[in-house]
Amino acid sequence: MKLRPITRTTPIRIGDRDARRPSKTPRGDALKKKTKALLERLTELQARLYAESERSLLVILQGRDTCGKDGTIRRVFDAVNPQGCVVTSFKKPSDLELSHDYLWRTHHAVPMKGTIGIFNRSHYEDVLAVRVRELVPRGVWAKRYQQINEFERMLSENGVTILKFFLHISREEQKERLLARLEDPSKHWKFNEDDLVERARWDRYTSAYRDVLVKCSTRWAPWYIVPADKKKTRDYLVAQTVVETLARMAPRYPQAEGDLEKLKAAIS
Repeated sequence: MKLRPITRTTPIRIGDRDARRPSKTPRGDALKKKTKALLERLTELQARLYAESERSLLVILQGRDTCGKDGTIRRVFDAVNPQGCVVTSFKKPSDLELSHDYLWRTHHAVPMKGTIGIFNRSHYEDVLAVRVRELVPRGVWAKRYQQINEFERMLSENGVTILKFFLHISREEQKERLLARLEDPSKHWKFNEDDLVERARWDRYTSAYRDVLVKCSTRWAPWYIVPADKKKTRDYLVAQTVVETLARMAPRYPQAEGDLEKLKAAIS
């Protein structure tokens, strides 16, 4: 199975059943072997992208609390050279950030040429959390879908390839992961009582995510729904999509400037 980008005609299925491992994905040793091969290929492609230094890749990870954004970053992008990869976590905006437009802090974090940038949450919080928590009026956040589309179009027209992943977990799986954070002392730091408040807004977030997926999956910045109840399957599907995208970008090592024979002779 391969993830397919959401189009205007794609049915948006984000119920609990849709978070399960797809039946056609590999399992066990086969999954482990295929994931390993993908990560090796990712290492190679990222090295080429970094050396070429003409384009960049932006990977956006969104999802409910405990969906595995941190784990995906750790397990998938551990394969790349840290020099060519930058992770940005978008938390509650600072006073400085709030004094600018809502896309200001996002633009500052867009990866430079030759690098892979990963957003752990993103500007989409301004049509998700902001909407669900009613932090601004509807008349404000409703305009942002088109603004975001145009912002992402501008990035894509300037050498930034964009992939957006919605890591989709079920309500029951989130419950188990929240409980695990309380049962394991090494995970207590991950638990926040606000997580329970957000969990109580499950249906409202479902509606908000549905609108994001429908309105903001574009040809230049597609959304992918990742069934994320099974962590290894989630990582495999994300890695597969990233590798296929980089392969289509086909980055190349630059050739040495000048006459190679003369350069070699100069060294000796």
